Amino acid sequence: MRMLIIALVAVLVLGGGAAGAYFYFTQEAEASSGADEHEQKLQEAKHDEGGHGGGSFEFVELGPLVLPIVDNNGVSQTISMVVALEVADSAAASKVEKYEPKLKDAFIQDMYGVLNRHAALKGGVIQVGEIKQRLNKISDRVMGDEDTVQDVLLQVVQQRPI
Repeated sequence: MRMLIIALVAVLVLGGGAAGAYFYFTQEAEASSGADEHEQKLQEAKHDEGGHGGGSFEFVELGPLVLPIVDNNGVSQTISMVVALEVADSAAASKVEKYEPKLKDAFIQDMYGVLNRHAALKGGVIQVGEIKQRLNKISDRVMGDEDTVQDVLLQVVQQRPI
């Protein structure tokens, strides 16, 4: 009799846990899918209200840029950046992909000089806003116009002391 009661309690506990897990995971999936749809509708509304290029844009991600910071004692730290360029359409995206080596070269040349003069470092920390402005100007100069690249997005910025 005692074993029967223990078995019954074990089945109830396991069944209750399984039911709770089932309801927990199915409700979360439904809630997150609804939130994603709501977020997507908000993004579409923003772009339809006069955002970038009439509502359609693409991103071209460049490979990571790794830059050393050199001071009087040698290399003091390295900076790693992952940059994505926002463009108006697929034609502009293909043009940016074609010019990717030139863009990366221009970014590295400019940032190497800026970071080594500590113009973009304040208190040892990178000033992301200043870097973003410089990269926007460089991309406009390399591409030859201001319409190809809408914005430069810094996806990852890391500083590592050596």
